[in-house]
Amino acid sequence: MQRIGWGRLLLLASLLSGLGGCGRHQTTAEQKAAAGILVINNAAEPSGLDPQNVTGLLESRLVGALFEGLVNYNPHDLSAIPGVAESWTMSADGRQWTFHLRTTARWSNGDPVTAQDFLFSYERILRPKFGAEYASMLHCVHGAKAFNEGKLADFSQVGFRAPDAHTLVVQLDEPVPYFLGLIAHQSWLPVHPPTILKFGTIDAMNTPWTRPGSLVGNGAFVLESWEVARHIIVKKNPLYWDRAHVSLNGVEFRAITDLFSEERAFRGGELHITGTVPPYKIKEMIERKSPELRLDPYLSCSFIRVNCKVQGNPEVCKALSDARVRRALGMVIDRRQIVEKVLRAGESPALHFTPPGTGGFEARARWSEDVKAAQALLAEAGYPNGKNFPVLEYLYNTSEGSQMAAQAYQEMWRQRLGIHVELKNQEWKVYLSSLHKGDYQLARSAWSGDYNDPNTFLEMFITGNELNECNWSDAEYDRLIGQAAREINPVKRFEYFQQAEARLVAEAPVLPIAFNKNKFLIRPEVKGWYPTLLDMHPLNAVHFEPTKGD
Repeated sequence: MQRIGWGRLLLLASLLSGLGGCGRHQTTAEQKAAAGILVINNAAEPSGLDPQNVTGLLESRLVGALFEGLVNYNPHDLSAIPGVAESWTMSADGRQWTFHLRTTARWSNGDPVTAQDFLFSYERILRPKFGAEYASMLHCVHGAKAFNEGKLADFSQVGFRAPDAHTLVVQLDEPVPYFLGLIAHQSWLPVHPPTILKFGTIDAMNTPWTRPGSLVGNGAFVLESWEVARHIIVKKNPLYWDRAHVSLNGVEFRAITDLFSEERAFRGGELHITGTVPPYKIKEMIERKSPELRLDPYLSCSFIRVNCKVQGNPEVCKALSDARVRRALGMVIDRRQIVEKVLRAGESPALHFTPPGTGGFEARARWSEDVKAAQALLAEAGYPNGKNFPVLEYLYNTSEGSQMAAQAYQEMWRQRLGIHVELKNQEWKVYLSSLHKGDYQLARSAWSGDYNDPNTFLEMFITGNELNECNWSDAEYDRLIGQAAREINPVKRFEYFQQAEARLVAEAPVLPIAFNKNKFLIRPEVKGWYPTLLDMHPLNAVHFEPTKGD
């Protein structure tokens, strides 16, 4: 049977709709649904499509469509199901995992996916020169951290082995109770070695291998086109091993940043799923019980990141390197006002960092919201009533919701501490770069769990972790997280995390604000987009079903 191209699919869908006799003009979303094409607003232009280099949730949706790891997410609850590995076994001591790769797995150019491809990929992300922010996700593997830090030069000494083309063995330093959830993360996705080497060395970053016509993946979809700041289009991969169970013919990822424009596009029939919902619309939609509104549970914390070692401004560096100042900044924020007046989607105030119930963990440490105590701390640090306090800068990504929160913080700091904070916004990619380079003072941040365990929230603040963009270092915190990584007893392990949370509250490199809800609009004909705690939705499980009246 001849494959029909996208243009012909859309034309055919449009012609068929005209035969229905109802006379109503179909919207773009309806036409594309008829052609099996899902349209999502991904909220911004992605920073890239290299699965071993990106860190944002909007990028993870894209790379999850284009690449497949050893395991996949179950679309209902994100438990691990077979991916490239059709089966696996764990040793009795929990330290060795053996994965058996399916012989039918193919790269989009027809090459077989092999265990050696995974070895190449893991060496690449761990190479010190590559500088991957998510390299620490592999540090549980024997020798991986030492290799990543340049203390071990021979990658063959790291705990990865490929006895044959379809067997991969992973040796861990200690048992990892969430290991299968960990390896579902994008940092464990494989890349195609010949494609990487065609455009540079194994550890060359930001080469053009991810452009349309060059990218070779092994996921359910392949890259069709990329129009910067407009959209990325992927189409169904005809060589994907499980293509018979992929319903969608393609996905279009839009890059609309303005909340008003996004909602207007949804109401105008341009989108099937939005990235978020304007805060001022949520209450009204809840009251009229809008069937398009989704407010899903979410392992996510919004917070303010504090740069504890600001470069180039000695006065600001002195102020923000003082934990008393950082705590004062966090203590005067009225979190309930933020969630009720700014966010408005049923979020809850965050008085600690790890969201409640993450892997069964409930943090005991709590932030104090005490204006007088905050003022006393600021005076103790040498700034009574804000006197002689330097002007600070708060960085946020271009977004109406981020701007509203920034303005609220700015006013709270002015009224309650007597300090002036200037606001600065940047588009998504530039904002991410500023955080990574430490080119900020205070910054809007949010963290969503990569797997359902408190370690995904707490490990990133250890000294030297690429994700520790606060430039904060605390030997006791490092010790506690290290102890948790080695502890097999779950009760004792959680106690180390409790103490680590207490250190975060006391030292305040981050100022937690709210535990988020996943808020978005979705058309009723979209099925298979289930509520999941990590906001991951495997696109090979998404499909369309006609609604009443279609």
